[in-house]
Amino acid sequence: MKKAIVTKKMPAILLGLTLISGSLSGCSAKAKNSEGMQMNNSANESITSTNDASSTVTDEAVAKSSDGISEAIALETSAVDTSAGEASEEDYEDRTPTAEISDVVLPKYTNLNTKEAGTIERITYTAHDYYGDGAPVEKEANVYLPYGYDESKQYNVLYLMHGIGGDEDEWGMTGSTSRVKIIMDNLAYFGDIEPFIVVTPNGRSAANHSSDGSDFKSFYSFGSELRNDLIPYIESHYSTYADYDENGYDMSASRAHRAMAGLSMGGMQTINIGIGECIDLFGYFGAFSAAPTSNTAGVTASLLKDNTYPIYYFYNICGLQDNIAYSSHSAAVKSLPALCDQFVDGENYMWQEVTGSHTFGVWYLGFYNFAQLAFK
Repeated sequence: MKKAIVTKKMPAILLGLTLISGSLSGCSAKAKNSEGMQMNNSANESITSTNDASSTVTDEAVAKSSDGISEAIALETSAVDTSAGEASEEDYEDRTPTAEISDVVLPKYTNLNTKEAGTIERITYTAHDYYGDGAPVEKEANVYLPYGYDESKQYNVLYLMHGIGGDEDEWGMTGSTSRVKIIMDNLAYFGDIEPFIVVTPNGRSAANHSSDGSDFKSFYSFGSELRNDLIPYIESHYSTYADYDENGYDMSASRAHRAMAGLSMGGMQTINIGIGECIDLFGYFGAFSAAPTSNTAGVTASLLKDNTYPIYYFYNICGLQDNIAYSSHSAAVKSLPALCDQFVDGENYMWQEVTGSHTFGVWYLGFYNFAQLAFK
C-alpha cells in the first residue's frame, strides 16, 4: 500500500468548531477525556437534542467563518474536468486488476466502460426536518447500482456525502459519464473490488435543504436522518445485507456492510456523525479534506472510549495546498493512532497527503482509493 507522509502544517481559513450530538459508544483509555463532552446515550437522538447541539454554533462563529465558507463553496462549485476517454477492445481483453492505493488514478479506471456499465437511479424518500420541527420532508438522492445488479444477491452500500456548497448532485453522479460511476464500473470490471451500491444524498436535514440559502447548521442533524429515514429506505428498496423489517430491525448487525465517506463538510459528517454518532451503523469511513468543524482527534478518542464495535478502516486524504481543510483535518485525525488503540496505522487507518488544494482532483482520488479499501 503506497502512502505519503509529510509533516507540513498549513493554516485553516475556517474557524474550527467542535460540535457533538447524539449517542456514542466508544475508545481507548489513552484518550484525553477532558476534550470530550457529555453525550446523550439514546441510540436515536431527539429533535430537541439535535437543535441544542446545533445552537452551539454561535453567530460570532458564523461571522468569523463566512469568508472561508464562501471560498469553500467557490472551490467546490468551480468547473471540474470530468472528461472520459473510451476504452478500446484491447483494453477490455486484459481484465487483470492493477489498481492500488496511490496518488494518481490509473487512466484505465477513468475510461468510459461501455462493456459492463452500472446504472444510476434517482430516488425520492421521506425524511424529516430534524434541524427544525421534525415535520416530514421529501428529499432526493442518487443511487449507483453496479452492472448486473441482481436482487437475489446482497450488496454492500457506501453513503457518499457532499460539501457545504453542494447537494446530492455535487459528486456528479447523475449520468453515464459520472466520474464516480466510471471509477466504480472499471474497478468492478477489472476485478479490483466486489461491486457495491453508492448513495449520494443531500446532507442537510431540514425543510430547506437547498444548496443555496439553507442553514449550514442543518448538516449536524444528519445522523437522525441516516438512522431513521435514509438507511431504512435503501434497505427496504434494494438488496443489501440488512435483515430489514418495517417494524424494526437490528441495524448494527449489518454495519460491516455499510460505509460512509465525504468531501469537506461531508468529511466532517463522516468524522462527527459516522464515527462519533453512528459507529453502530457503519464499519468503514473515508474523509476527504474534512471541514474545519470536524471533531479533534482527542474528542473522537474520548467518544470512542467505551466502543465495542470494530472499526474496519478509516481512510483520510487531504491536499498539502488546501488552506481550508489541511490544518483542521490534520488536527482531527493525525494523532488518532496515538490517542486511541482502535486505530492502527497501516492496518485500519491511513492518512494520505497529496499535492493539491480544496478541489475535486483530490476528492476523486480519495474516492478511487477508498473504494479499494472498503468492504475488504
